[in-house]
Amino acid sequence: MMVSTSELLAGVGLDLALGDPQWMPHPIRALGWFAGTCEKMLRATGMPPRAAGLLFWLLVVGCFTFAVWVTIYFGGGWARVYWIYSLLASRDLDQEAGRVVRALDDHDTEGARRWLSWIVGRDTQSLNEREMVRATVETVAENLSDGVIAPLFFLALAGPVGMAAYKAVNTLDSMVGHKNDTYAEFGWAAARLDDIANFIPARLTAVLIWIAALLPGFDAGRAIRVTLRDGKSQPSPNSGYPEAAVAGAMGVQLGGTNFYKGEPRSKAVMGDAVHPLVREMFGKVRVLLYASEALCVLAIAGCAKWR
Repeated sequence: MMVSTSELLAGVGLDLALGDPQWMPHPIRALGWFAGTCEKMLRATGMPPRAAGLLFWLLVVGCFTFAVWVTIYFGGGWARVYWIYSLLASRDLDQEAGRVVRALDDHDTEGARRWLSWIVGRDTQSLNEREMVRATVETVAENLSDGVIAPLFFLALAGPVGMAAYKAVNTLDSMVGHKNDTYAEFGWAAARLDDIANFIPARLTAVLIWIAALLPGFDAGRAIRVTLRDGKSQPSPNSGYPEAAVAGAMGVQLGGTNFYKGEPRSKAVMGDAVHPLVREMFGKVRVLLYASEALCVLAIAGCAKWR
């Protein structure tokens, strides 16, 4: 169930044009509901948490992937276009992050903190403008991998069904892959398998950012140096690579201490503070977002031409 170039471009184009309207039912929200129901059911069985968590992962990922396969089997090209559109998140990522920056432009600090709390897990209620810009740039960099390049990578490997399987894996990590008393054991499989799924896409994202950084106003050489130096410095085995590449390309410093439910959590800094983290930097990270996506889409289209 691979896709044609026209289907690829149609799906990507719909995402860029429409994003994720709140009034439109979205399959990832349905996936979240189904996963929550399965979690309650499996926890009630009294199984060991790791075993229940693995069964939970297999059940949710398997059912979602099968449902997508069925829709494509009966819906053909239109279904393939729909799934490419609905499983990409570049326009939505841009819009959600842009709300934070527009609030800062309007000197609405509380509004910016509120919008930021929708897209990051850290505490936002006391962040100043620089820290809000840092959080916004970091989440765009990380989600460029998780929400755009990784889905396209699995689309290229296995069509929309592979794309759907990846999105299910990534969603379950967001839901249960936490290192706390509730999910350390139950979410262990979801977290580890998400790390495996993102190993190549995270590094591919960094390479695409290096190429995008050849555009005027960026520094491709620094992007490469910072990625190789700082990409592996983060607690996550994957998220540091796109973040370090963005930091190097833009000449800013990311990372540092964040607070989660009042508890500090320190991460190594990435990049060099050549330029200050001001809200105008959002325009530059948007360029990297869309340029990296365009490069990935062109690569997939080129491979499809010769397939």
